[in-house]
Amino acid sequence: MSRILRVILVLVALLPVTARAQDFSGLARVEVGNSQISDAWGGGLRLELALTQGVPFRVYTLDEPRRLVLDFREIDWTGVTSDVLLNADRASGVRFGTFRPGWSRMVLDLAGPMAPEAVEMKVDPTSGKARLRVDMAPVDQASFAAGAGAPHDPRWDLPAPAQVAQRQARGDGPLVVVLDPGHGGIDPGAEREGKAEKDLMLAFAKELKEVLLRSGRFQVVLTRENDEFVSLERRIAIAHEAGAHVFLSLHADALSEGQAQGATLHLLRDSASDEATQQLAERHDRDDILSGVDLRGQDDVVAGILMDMARQETQPRAERLARGMITGFRTAKVPVNTRPLRFASFSVLKSADIPSILLEVGFMSNARDLKNLGNPNWRLEMAVAIRDSLRKWMTEDAALKELVRH
Repeated sequence: MSRILRVILVLVALLPVTARAQDFSGLARVEVGNSQISDAWGGGLRLELALTQGVPFRVYTLDEPRRLVLDFREIDWTGVTSDVLLNADRASGVRFGTFRPGWSRMVLDLAGPMAPEAVEMKVDPTSGKARLRVDMAPVDQASFAAGAGAPHDPRWDLPAPAQVAQRQARGDGPLVVVLDPGHGGIDPGAEREGKAEKDLMLAFAKELKEVLLRSGRFQVVLTRENDEFVSLERRIAIAHEAGAHVFLSLHADALSEGQAQGATLHLLRDSASDEATQQLAERHDRDDILSGVDLRGQDDVVAGILMDMARQETQPRAERLARGMITGFRTAKVPVNTRPLRFASFSVLKSADIPSILLEVGFMSNARDLKNLGNPNWRLEMAVAIRDSLRKWMTEDAALKELVRH
């Protein structure tokens, strides 16, 4: 077998007939005690994953940074932690979880260039239990780079993009708001006291959606409705497909230094307004890479110029909305950061034709904010403040547009 395998696909059809005859209605579970990632002889790695049933999977590598990626039919990861699973010096980290509905992903950060040397899944013909083994062997960097890359396979990859909706002109019709609960699936975001940012923001986004819909003046779309990973590129694409008038990305991060607290709103700018905001931007923009996705292509010159021209209209509108939300939060007595408006190059805000804001609802590293985020009454107050701010901005934005016409 070649020492460098660009991708290895294992399909259900390859499983023994007796294994396929088992009850596959439930998710495969990981048997923690029989699973581990360990250093191997000769400078390599061995990944062993014991499953309660066989599942289709694929294996490939990505570069910059070096990663081993395993995609599976959805797996129940209950009880599995990186500390228990990872017992190797030649891997610096491992992440796993839902990647999109029906699919799971594991990403292993490699300390050096290694490629799959042997990959096999053995399925017990009687019990249907399976054992996946991946042996990694060291290779030179040039060989690793040549063999790295996400494969294209319609059986595994996302469907083709949907047609972009025609955006309705601003006026008396409903305002189309796309709410973007940050993180999801394999990417938990910040974690404190048993709570994950991805879960808190999904719950808040659903509550905010209901508040907006009940007002009768909004049409609301969520970039994710459950615990799934959605790439930064896909989040923006969803906004365009929905014909969004406003894009609001919801987060509740944690900062290891400083005393960040209270709602903070971030707008797009090439340079960050402060070091903490720059750190947040870098962390958010690495979500795709951490989840095994590479989306680092650069816009060409012409496209960049056209987008800059479009932003000359959308950026002032986004800033008026952000400042209006800050006023609305203060009026509603919602805790606001001492420097509530900040700027950085957040990729999720880079839609040229949609006013886009990243809202840190609060900071999980602050005890008061963390308590508020877990309080449904407080979340309702925040949602109502956002609703009122959007309604006021919608009226002002329409009036300003009429002034421009005249």
